[in-house]
Amino acid sequence: MLRNSKLRLGSAIIIAAVMVAVIAGPTTVSAQEVATGAASANVLAVLVVTSVQDLNFGDVLQGVPTSADIDLVTEAADFLVSGAAGYEVALYLQLPEFLWNTTNTDRMQIAFSSTDAEIDPLAAGDAATKSGTETVEDPYNLTATTLGVDNGAHVYLAGTIYPAVDQAVGAYSGDIVLTAAYTGN
Repeated sequence: MLRNSKLRLGSAIIIAAVMVAVIAGPTTVSAQEVATGAASANVLAVLVVTSVQDLNFGDVLQGVPTSADIDLVTEAADFLVSGAAGYEVALYLQLPEFLWNTTNTDRMQIAFSSTDAEIDPLAAGDAATKSGTETVEDPYNLTATTLGVDNGAHVYLAGTIYPAVDQAVGAYSGDIVLTAAYTGN
């Protein structure tokens, strides 16, 4: 019997110790601080590149080099880049070395000088009515430009063709490709 009472006393002491630990436990928890932040983003307008006017040399004579005038709407190539105003875009022109006739049996050399491109940072206007803020550019190395307050910019292009003295008669063409991409600036 003494043994049972010792067991009961030991059990009671263990139960009492557990209860004291449970009751005293929460008093040892330290204070916590919480803050809430936010994530945000602004999706920019998609860039759109439009060929407004092709580079047009008109009628040419065999053996006579002919240049297009960058200030004439009927001659200068005109590309319009539209997007988010105030954001910088990188520009790259892929230019042909030759124009080919419609049957791909004859070609004519085309060349571009380091002053044959202009960038107008505004979308309003055309080759003849520029904003007055355009910059002369090397078409092989266009500088990045910031889109104007009207959400766009123009890229104008001139060039020179060199028909051979025995150039085949007919229409000639070649692709000019303008690529534009936001720089993140």
